[in-house]
This record gives sequence, C-alpha cells and structure tokens, in this order.
Amino acid sequence: MARKRLEEMVVVMFRILMLAALMCSGLARAEPIDFSLPDLDGKQRSLSEFRGKWVVLNYWATWCPPCLEEIPDLVAFHDRHEDKDAVVIGLNYENIPPAQLKAFSEQYFITYPVLMNGDIRPAHERLAVGGMPTSYIISPEGEPVARQMGTITVDQLETYIAKQQSIRAANKQSRNEHPEVTKK
Repeated sequence: MARKRLEEMVVVMFRILMLAALMCSGLARAEPIDFSLPDLDGKQRSLSEFRGKWVVLNYWATWCPPCLEEIPDLVAFHDRHEDKDAVVIGLNYENIPPAQLKAFSEQYFITYPVLMNGDIRPAHERLAVGGMPTSYIISPEGEPVARQMGTITVDQLETYIAKQQSIRAANKQSRNEHPEVTKK
C-alpha cells in the first residue's frame, strides 16, 4: 500500500516537473497569430498590422440578428480606442458580393475595418467559430487571450481590456522593482 502511494506521488511530481519545464521553455505560451483577408476595397489586410494594440476580432454576418444588435457597441468601442490602444475588426462570415457588403456596412455606419471571410472558414486555426457572433480579443502581442460566443457589449470590452492593462502594468512594475527575478 505504501509502495503504491509512493508510485502515485512520483507520477504527480513528474507531471509537475514536466509542466514547469514546458512553462519555462515557452512552449506552453500562446504564440502570436496572423492572417490576411481582403477589406471592402479589395486590399489585403493582416492582423499583424495592428500589433501594439488590443484587437477585437468579431465574426458576424448580415443575416444574423444578434450580430446586428452588437454593431453599435463595436462602433462605439472602436471609435473611442482606435487612435489609442485598441481596434475592432469585423470578419464577415458569409459569401456575399463585396459591393453589397460595403453598402450594408455604410447603412449600419460601421467605422471599423470589415474583412471578407467568404470561404466560411475561420481566419486562423486558433480562431474557431462555434456560433454567431463570435468575438476574440487579441493581445497587443498578437495572441488570442479571450473568446466570447454571442453578443458582446462595449461595457464588457472596456472592463476586460482595462483589467488586462492593469494586470500588465502591475506585472511590469513588479519586474522593474525586482529585476533579479526576471534576469535569465
């Protein structure tokens, strides 16, 4: 009985050590993602263009009532942040003629970039779409850090990003106060 308990403890310790090794090696850390899709004028746009800012990627379609419901919140968030720290990118998730999509975007006063994802596949393998709308928050480093299936509000976006910025500021301050901990 004691031997079995010892073996279980050894297995647990091994798993802990392996997890620690993965975390220290950087393999467990999410890597930045990138993709390119055409905008409403046919110009290829890449996610990497927006590095340094938070990005809200919003999969939506013109036929989706909840998608249309959240457009004013996405516009308000984008307009408030685009010149500072965050942008919204609409990923249209349907096969629709570009002229029709452009007219629709103008009718709904969409001020953020809308990219055409007409092949109805996620823009990147790590950006799965389980329902409409689906939004991802991408860190300034280009890593997906949150996903929201269903509508999202300006208040939810403001709260999440403010919290993340606060955490990042505290971590940066801690590294500055204790540089010996962060040196390799």
